[in-house]
Amino acid sequence: MIPFPLLPTPIETNYRACTIPYRFPCDNLKKATPTEISWINVFANSIPSFKKRAESDITVPDAPARAKIFAERYAGILEDWKKDPESNGGPPDGIMLGRVREHLLREFGFKDIFKKVKDEENAKAISLFPEVVSLSDAIEDDGKRLENLVRGIFAGNIFDLGSAQLAEAFSKDGISFLATCQNLVPRPWVIDDLDNFQAKWIKKPWKKAVIFVDNSGADIILGILPFARELLRRGTQVVLAANELPAINDVTYTELTDIVSQLKDGNGQLIGVDTSKLLIANSGNDLAVIDLSRVSHELAYLSSDADLVILEGMGRGIETNLYAQFKCDSLKIGMVKHVEVAQFLGGRLYDCVFKYNEVQI
Repeated sequence: MIPFPLLPTPIETNYRACTIPYRFPCDNLKKATPTEISWINVFANSIPSFKKRAESDITVPDAPARAKIFAERYAGILEDWKKDPESNGGPPDGIMLGRVREHLLREFGFKDIFKKVKDEENAKAISLFPEVVSLSDAIEDDGKRLENLVRGIFAGNIFDLGSAQLAEAFSKDGISFLATCQNLVPRPWVIDDLDNFQAKWIKKPWKKAVIFVDNSGADIILGILPFARELLRRGTQVVLAANELPAINDVTYTELTDIVSQLKDGNGQLIGVDTSKLLIANSGNDLAVIDLSRVSHELAYLSSDADLVILEGMGRGIETNLYAQFKCDSLKIGMVKHVEVAQFLGGRLYDCVFKYNEVQI
């Protein structure tokens, strides 16, 4: 694992993964801060949905008993952090809270507890892909077509089973992609640089874009892939960077490779668009957030000459890396699905973030 090559150097002083400061140097190391307690509670509230998924994992012997122990162990560590932030390798932050959860799941034999729902949502989204692309292609104006594609990314990004509230909604009713497109919070969004991005987009400037993707289902298939297809149509080479290992319902490198192969026709096209410039990379990541000081050699090699970096999703583009600077243009795009994130940004729950930074040469 090596630093992402498009981060400014020196990495140690110029890059901080976590967006929200859980504590400051003046805070008492032996006392949990209000922010730490608030986020510990966010992760604690997700335990029942994770336990339920783990209990039904037919690939794991004695899954219900192991799921019970996982839930108890993780809840215990979270309570320890409330009492003593320095316990269990703390003080905790957004990366550590997720890492401990994923490590515990693997320790008890759970490799991918969301596999079943990911497969189901991928199949649904694949069936809708032609319709979504057709609606986009029918928009003649470049700027309006871009906004439609961006709205599709936001609508797809709501498929996030790391949010306790959304996990419950999915288990009851599911969520309609096309309906979500129509019902996004109105602009201006909490961070809204779409007009600036649109102005650059129309000039067709980027030669190579790296997109750090997020969730399975509608997110990757109906949100990111139509957007990536449009970049390809405009002559941009596109690298899709996906997780090496499963985390919540995030799409993995192997799953994304399979999805794209299913969507291509016999000529290797995505509904009329050549995919010879589409690459899929293993980011080396195993969390729903990402620390760009550690990525795979493969991704680093493929990214070194990119002139646009896109971090998509609340975990990669908001909770981590929202303020990250790069040597090239960058875009952070995602939906706000935690009240705590909305409060930090001064926005609303299910608000949208579209943060664009253009490098001045």
